Amino acid sequence: MHPLSRPLVVGVTGIAGHALAQRLTRQGGHLLGLSRRGTSPVPEVESLHADLTDPDALRKVLAGTRPTSVFLTAWARQETEEDNIRVNGAMVRDVLEAAGAEGTVAHVALMTGLKHYLGPFEAYGEGTLPETPFVETEPRLEAANFYYAQEDELFAAAARHRFTWSVHRAHTVVGYAVGNAMNIASTLAVYAALCRETGRRFTFPGSAQQWDGLTDMSDAGQVADHMIWAAGSPAAHDQALNVVDGDVFRWRWMWPRLAELLDVEPEGFEEKPRPLVEQTAGTEDIWARIAEREGLRQSRLDRVASFWHTDGDLGRDIECVTDMTRSRLAGFTGYVRTLDAFARAFEALRADRIIPQA
Repeated sequence: MHPLSRPLVVGVTGIAGHALAQRLTRQGGHLLGLSRRGTSPVPEVESLHADLTDPDALRKVLAGTRPTSVFLTAWARQETEEDNIRVNGAMVRDVLEAAGAEGTVAHVALMTGLKHYLGPFEAYGEGTLPETPFVETEPRLEAANFYYAQEDELFAAAARHRFTWSVHRAHTVVGYAVGNAMNIASTLAVYAALCRETGRRFTFPGSAQQWDGLTDMSDAGQVADHMIWAAGSPAAHDQALNVVDGDVFRWRWMWPRLAELLDVEPEGFEEKPRPLVEQTAGTEDIWARIAEREGLRQSRLDRVASFWHTDGDLGRDIECVTDMTRSRLAGFTGYVRTLDAFARAFEALRADRIIPQA
């Protein structure tokens, strides 16, 4: 059977999972979508629900589903990297044991990210880092990292169940997802709404390096296309692959253009970072007021924005540029302009009443 005849998307309500669901339904076949709680807004998805950290629940819900491929896009953030390794490594192992029990899985695609090269939250940017652009042949860093644990579980499962695999290392992902707060597009859109409400300027929160230096990002659709391509392309099998949009930019160029899309007055970097966590402290009631007045779906600020996460992305003091030569040589030609990715995400969030109209 073709790997895409009966795919399973794990984390189907997340940013990459949602984009995968949209694209896989166009391929035909029968799409299975596994998530902890939510149901995919893509109607063609057969929704499955289980706690991804509960192996018994996974075995029960996946029994008899017979997927031909698995797209792993979910992770569960923990308080320490030791716990991240334990929980997220086990999640990959348990999902693949349950999904592969009947021997139907031909390919597994695992989504990770640039913390493979930059280090985990607890040791982010510390020690000797590889030079940019990041290439897949770089050795692992010395710091323990849950991405490494996930990869090791993937490799072990592939040996047991004899499927091919691919690892997809994305940069900051721009996209749309219902109820997923760890999304730079929704976070910046919510921040802009707070700025409009309070008369503040849309102030860049990050570092001088990010303001002035080159960087790149990963559109969720680009990530989904990359994972689907790899599943059906022997040249991409059994490889780790970087995936970014293909363009590069400086935040000093991007920031005023995002401000225009969000109808706010921009303010750039000045002297030191001004984190969103500090700028938005105590604004929960303001967001609740906006949500009630505008008829938005979610009045809780922490359900629509993740200021700490965007602060981490924009506050880095290191250059982050990613090489995609391996994928290009293997035949992947996808290209996205990151500004367009933001514009599409903002429109989708407005249409679904996650953020107000600008």
